[in-house]
Amino acid sequence: MADTYKYDHYKSVPEPAEKINKKKKKPKLIAVVDEDNCTGCQVCVPFCPVDCIETVPDEKYGIPIPPVQIRFDECIGCQICARVCTKLTWDAIRMLPTDEFETLYEYTVAE
Repeated sequence: MADTYKYDHYKSVPEPAEKINKKKKKPKLIAVVDEDNCTGCQVCVPFCPVDCIETVPDEKYGIPIPPVQIRFDECIGCQICARVCTKLTWDAIRMLPTDEFETLYEYTVAE
């Protein structure tokens, strides 16, 4: 009986899309994870509508719970992950304007 209400807060989370589409245009914003601030809780992962959030490979840091990272070419700039992180956990995801992101990381985001 105690476990019946344990996951009620996930009822409104939609199932992941069966087919992954390509972006139609370059987003105005890109999500960036502050890996030093990320606890690795992965609360943001099920909320991403394009499923572009994954854990950092274990060999990068060699810690039990690695932070998450964004696959930038798939990010649509919807800001859902940043809002979820801020509201439910630690505020480790920030949104950068795409031009600033490309300059800062020397990386061109695909359209």
